[in-house]
Amino acid sequence: MNTLAQRPDAPDAASQSGFNARLSVVVLTHNRVDEVLGTLARLTALPDRTRIVVVDNASSDATATRIAEAFPFIELVVAPANMGAAGRNLGVARVKTEYVAFCDDDMWWHAGSLSRAVEILDAAPDVAVLNARVVVGSTDEADETCERMRDSPLGARGLPGPALVGYIAGATVFRTTVFREVGGYVPRLFIGGEESLVALDILATGRALVYADELILHHHPSQSRDSALRRRLLARNAAWVAWLRLPICESLHATIDALAVMRDEGTLARDAVEMLRGLPWALANRRAIDAHVQRMRTIVRDHESIRGGR
Repeated sequence: MNTLAQRPDAPDAASQSGFNARLSVVVLTHNRVDEVLGTLARLTALPDRTRIVVVDNASSDATATRIAEAFPFIELVVAPANMGAAGRNLGVARVKTEYVAFCDDDMWWHAGSLSRAVEILDAAPDVAVLNARVVVGSTDEADETCERMRDSPLGARGLPGPALVGYIAGATVFRTTVFREVGGYVPRLFIGGEESLVALDILATGRALVYADELILHHHPSQSRDSALRRRLLARNAAWVAWLRLPICESLHATIDALAVMRDEGTLARDAVEMLRGLPWALANRRAIDAHVQRMRTIVRDHESIRGGR
């Protein structure tokens, strides 16, 4: 299903007149219809006037129907199955703008942030990705991961913000060409740390990932989350990504760590078999990162160790 129609009070959806010609937003959703409708209401009210593409990951709760009814002027793409993070690839395939921002169905951009992101990226051609500051809940408490990004030991080095070795998938603005160049998200990873592989591949091109504290994204975490499953997928994917890109010693450690998580979750027999079956695929697609990217990772890892010690 693909819907791109017009409501009476909306700009001409066919010509996209009145919209920011530089940036689009891709929203990923699955079986959280109330959350995504609230997010779209907020996004469509922004003064930034960006194009919006929603990717419904084959929801079973009438998400696609309700979005089409409430927002007929938004482009809607329904995935043939739940593709996890790779559903975002379907959204980017519809994007015609230079930049693309992402958010999930329980997140929305603050007024003015998307327009400011365009200005930052225009002035910093070596930056591939901007990670926004995520504020959580009704109190707008700063996300702990973003606080660590703000204190990145890599510094700004002439960039518009601190350099990073990773990012939060649903809180970013990308150069569209870079997203396509690295191939987007790998379907096999599904979800959980899926951005790690993309981050490493972008850094390998010499481009930068940057934390932009002035860009704000609101996050009201959905209550319909399977935390145990996410922990297991995070651990499995960390092992696979390590075998795909990282030094062998780190790959072995990541695999041992993943087995420990699966044991603690009581799913060792099932999950370990799946993870081990994926190792031939990972090794066949292995491209180890270069020394420069590894040095960046080491600096960040050492800094995090000291921070954790405190």
